[in-house]
Amino acid sequence: MIDIVAHRPSWSTEFQEIAATLRSGLGAMVLRVDHIGSTSVSGLRAKDVIDIQITVAELTADVAARLRHLGFVQRTDVEMDHVPAAYAGPERDWAKLFFVQPPGQRRINVHVRQSGRPNQRYALLFRDYLVAHPTTAAAYGELKQRLARCLAGEDAYADVKDPAVDLIYFAAEEWASRSQWKPDSNALEDW
Repeated sequence: MIDIVAHRPSWSTEFQEIAATLRSGLGAMVLRVDHIGSTSVSGLRAKDVIDIQITVAELTADVAARLRHLGFVQRTDVEMDHVPAAYAGPERDWAKLFFVQPPGQRRINVHVRQSGRPNQRYALLFRDYLVAHPTTAAAYGELKQRLARCLAGEDAYADVKDPAVDLIYFAAEEWASRSQWKPDSNALEDW
């Protein structure tokens, strides 16, 4: 069963500690390390799993090997992000490397994405839009809580949640074009 909990202020501090390990261990391979997902949005209900996005110039075997050396567990069954409806580009634009925490440590998801790809932008824009629109964030938190109560497992939860996230993302893209939001100059950047 999926457990959605009230926002915990400690998530930000925990992210900073994990990010320091990632920055130190990956060195120049890393362009950015960002706290993403629901735990990055103050006040938003979430699963107690910290999502981290590492932005790299290229998705390479060297990046994966370095993360494995740091103890992170690669999930080779997850090589792509959900592709939003009506996306016209190639599916490979949504490729990623995916890792979870070293054994015995707090739950985290590490998404390694290539700079400039739509999935790298999606995570940052989604986060920033929810921060700027707390009413939307609250509605999203309620949706997640209801889905968690009604659906049997992680896969079903993600299958239903992804299209809802896309609806928010499409609104976020419109907001970004009006506000001239840029992921590389965003004040919320954690790097």
